[in-house]
Amino acid sequence: MTTSHIKRQALTAAFPRTIPILTGFLFLGFTYGIYMRAAGFSFWYPMVMSLTIFAGSMEFLTVNLLLAPFQPLQVLLLTLMVNARHLFYGLAMLERYRGTGLKKIYLIFGLCDESFSINCTVQPPEGVDRGWFYFFVTLLDHSYWCLGATLGGLCGAMLPLNTQGLDFVLTAMFVVIWLEQWRKDSQHQSALLGGALSLFCLVFFGADGFMLPAMVLILLGLVALRSVVDKEVTAP
Repeated sequence: MTTSHIKRQALTAAFPRTIPILTGFLFLGFTYGIYMRAAGFSFWYPMVMSLTIFAGSMEFLTVNLLLAPFQPLQVLLLTLMVNARHLFYGLAMLERYRGTGLKKIYLIFGLCDESFSINCTVQPPEGVDRGWFYFFVTLLDHSYWCLGATLGGLCGAMLPLNTQGLDFVLTAMFVVIWLEQWRKDSQHQSALLGGALSLFCLVFFGADGFMLPAMVLILLGLVALRSVVDKEVTAP
């Protein structure tokens, strides 16, 4: 069996699994591209950032970080906080990505929530190369996001869209995520703790300086609260 046939077979097996990701990433990426354009950036900013960063939530946050004064420590800590879950994703995929050769470099870079959910739960069909299957799942997801972001940036630049108020999309997105987590979780201590500590830091440090102390306090609070939540969850 030739290498091209192996790749084509893996791509054919991977594509149907990523169709739900295609619809979601095109829409979110398109929104991100228009959001970047509304903030005053050229279309190539969302295109290049989607290619090189590939972390949806962090890309939305990067818009404001690019407009704010340069604060490398805050950017570093914010990135770690937003994407810390990828550390655990990586540990979970150690065995699955073993033996994939140089493809592992790209598999590590492209390990987002959606790629993880497919590669962690779906077994490649019999006769399909495992490494190439994981690679094409990751590549397709990445391509969908880049395509949506680029189209959004282009449309935002060419079409006479009224983007007034579009900068609220980031706030709306995180509110929806927070509400969705509230609906799913049976215990709401962590959500209430995060909201209370953020409000406290906003009042105490002001709008320009509350984010970093809020993240630190939330992290410390969640660590302290973990034993309490675990006891309530395991209680008969």
